[in-house]
Amino acid sequence: MNSSSRIYVAGHRGMVGSAICRALEAAGLPAPITFTSSELDLRDQAAVRAMMERERPTHVFLAAAKVGGIHANNVYRAEFLYDNLMIEANIIHAAHSVGVEKLLFLGSSCIYPKMATQPLVEDALLGGALEPTNEPYAIAKIAGIKLCEAYRDQYGANFISAMPTNLYGPGDNYDLNNSHVVPALIRKFHEAKERGDASVPCWGTGSPRREFLHVDDLAAACLFLMEQYDEKPFVNVGTGEDLPIKELAEMIQRIVGFEGTIAWDSDKPDGTPRKLMDCGRIHALGWKHRIDLEEGLRAVYSEYREAPQSARAK
Repeated sequence: MNSSSRIYVAGHRGMVGSAICRALEAAGLPAPITFTSSELDLRDQAAVRAMMERERPTHVFLAAAKVGGIHANNVYRAEFLYDNLMIEANIIHAAHSVGVEKLLFLGSSCIYPKMATQPLVEDALLGGALEPTNEPYAIAKIAGIKLCEAYRDQYGANFISAMPTNLYGPGDNYDLNNSHVVPALIRKFHEAKERGDASVPCWGTGSPRREFLHVDDLAAACLFLMEQYDEKPFVNVGTGEDLPIKELAEMIQRIVGFEGTIAWDSDKPDGTPRKLMDCGRIHALGWKHRIDLEEGLRAVYSEYREAPQSARAK
């Protein structure tokens, strides 16, 4: 990418897309091509094709997706499968049709089998059953990987894929019904502290282990891969370090300053027992994360605390 590149960021208002936009600006690259969902419905094949023919991007970051936590994935199963299939298929096919130089598709660590050997190596894909609660989303993301591989195999398209681990950072979703674990815990502990509650309820047992990557580190990895990586195999992007959800909750409790107790509800699902990425492939290429988890969480909580209450409630 250079000063004459035409860079399209699909999903620029989301947590990942907005981080990629910040990274492009910091790198002195041209302002990206962007469209809001009201301006362009990415599920509409004809509309996506018309946009791509009009804008003629040279590089595409495919960060647009319907996302959510365990509850949202389990309840809105049809939407998570249909919407994500349509978004990725429309953009990838249109990118090929107009001759995009390079496309980066962003997947998710949920593509791996529920009981895959840890840490998760890229070759574990399709090696077993998926976690049932987010199977539709995972299947859509697997289809995106395979689309990129198929367009490379059949047409020689330089389409690559990156699989980030669990993310957190600016622009996250704090809706308690649809959010991921970090924003949900931040909001729960903050509101409990404000109300003076004696305890905070948390889903599951707290025993599953998870890995967390700051979204700005992911954005840096995306630019790195767009510049440095041109191979078919997809690439894990993470820290290579994990911790139990119980420790994460206690860390956020400490950062927020909530002095009550945590009430674990073992009747609620835990999800996958462990998800830790093997990041050997991207580390061998020369990229490594920079933001420490506690440092990143403190920055995120500071941003959350300073946001208007109406924004925090969303």
